[in-house]
Amino acid sequence: MKLLAIDTSNQAMSIAVMENETLIGELTTNLKRNHSERLMPAIDALMKELSLEIQEIDRVAVAKGPGSYTGLRIGVTTAKTLAWTLNKELTGISSLKVLAANVSFTDQYIVPVMDARRGNIYTGLYQYQKGVLVEAEPDTHISADKWAEYLSRKEGQFILVGEDYSKHLETFEKQLMGRVSIASPQQQVPKASVLGILSLSSEVEEVHTFTPDYLKLAEAEENWRAAHPDLVEDNYVEKI
Repeated sequence: MKLLAIDTSNQAMSIAVMENETLIGELTTNLKRNHSERLMPAIDALMKELSLEIQEIDRVAVAKGPGSYTGLRIGVTTAKTLAWTLNKELTGISSLKVLAANVSFTDQYIVPVMDARRGNIYTGLYQYQKGVLVEAEPDTHISADKWAEYLSRKEGQFILVGEDYSKHLETFEKQLMGRVSIASPQQQVPKASVLGILSLSSEVEEVHTFTPDYLKLAEAEENWRAAHPDLVEDNYVEKI
């Protein structure tokens, strides 16, 4: 199976082409630039470099969130468009799980961290069980203080991963004392190849109904809901 993996959930943009678990080509940049202008040209350039046609791809895998609202929409919309127009499979993987999977097999709990502003973070808790990375706690949007305090009540060691860890490191060190460590620098940026491997064992999504996992509404959406309570519908986020 050949697959195209896409992660634009945060500042880094990463795309990869794989054949099963074998990486054929990968492009990762970590720049404060607009993904909407760069994603499709990057995919086109990578496919040409590999002498492949986009029609040869069997599956499109995308980081489905949480993360940047704009980045998620760009990545998911691109993935859905490719999957629909080419009649290919679509899979979505948690952006936090992609980060966690950067950390190789370890006995420690893996804590992916993405800054969500105002002292809040997107995070989760992962661990390897019998060689497989599993979700020990669901992905969540929470204050760094509350999350660190919650983790302090669990036994074991913790490793933080994700470039935003430094914004909240003091909070985690205060609560977890000597039980917290930091992933290595090369593990801090999400990689589409990791996403691709994770997608091989994930369920295929329904293209039309697939939406990002924001975990939290954008501030503008929250304000709109507060001002228009009678117009709020369950699928409001999907509609926009």
